[in-house]
Formats: sequence, structure tokens, C-alpha cells
Amino acid sequence: MIGIMADTHDNLNAVRQAVALFKNAGCDLVIHAGDFVAPFAARELAKAGCPVKAVFGNCDGEKKGLAAAIQPFGEIREAPFKFKYNKINVLVTHLNARVASYAGQKKHDLIIFGHTHETEIRKIGATLIINPGETGGWLSGKSTVALFDPETGDARIIGV
Repeated sequence: MIGIMADTHDNLNAVRQAVALFKNAGCDLVIHAGDFVAPFAARELAKAGCPVKAVFGNCDGEKKGLAAAIQPFGEIREAPFKFKYNKINVLVTHLNARVASYAGQKKHDLIIFGHTHETEIRKIGATLIINPGETGGWLSGKSTVALFDPETGDARIIGV
């Protein structure tokens, strides 16, 4: 199981709830699609007990601090971050502007993005696209994450 989050914006309570949910769901990978904001929020992801892969968002100004905070249990990069998980080609980005273009390349099985603070699960061709919404919940009042099962290809949005 993969736990997916974005736009945590320093909401420690929401991050802790998401981490507990990921741990209870047996996630063996957590993906963060940007906008941690500060390193102290990123450190909470260590408690998930699995690797973390993340990208910087437009509100992540303290990049060196974020990289240092995540380095012991994962990695954070500039978007787009492309990697293979099992046999799944994954692309993680923060901004939504190029999502359709990335899907049109037909190179990625799964594209994860954030930035809009709105949940979304859809397909473009064979590519599954997931925006977990805003884990921080500051704009909508709803803190959300997504779970993706790489075995079945099923994804769902969950409130935290």
C-alpha cells in the first residue's frame, strides 16, 4: 500500500493523523507531493516506518532544511520526480500545469500531484492520476490523503 499526501502546510496534527493512518494501513511507501513548508513538519513522516519520496512545492522555501530532515528516511527532489516502484512507473510533481502532458507521454503508470488543494482520482488513457487534496486542511477545512494499492490499482481518498 502507498500513502499519498500533499499540501500539509505545517499542520502537525493533520500530518500525525495521516502518518497514523498510513501506518495502520500497512503502507510500505509514503509519497508527498509538495508544500511541507517547514522541516519540523517533514520530520513527522519518519514515524510512518517506511521510506518517503517527495517533491518540493511552491511554498517550500527552506529546501536545504527539508532535504536534511527527510534524508534519514527518504528523499525529496525538484519536480518532476520519476521513479519505479515495483513495476509501476511513477511521476510525482507539485504543480498541476503539466499533468495532462505527462500523461500524454504514455511513460507513467501513476502521476501524483498537489497544489490545487482539491482531491482528484482520474485516468488519462492507462495513466492513473491522483491528487490527495490538502492534508493540512487550511483552505477547505478538510484534511485528506489517498491510499493506492499497487497490487489492484485501486485508489481512494480518505479524510484524516
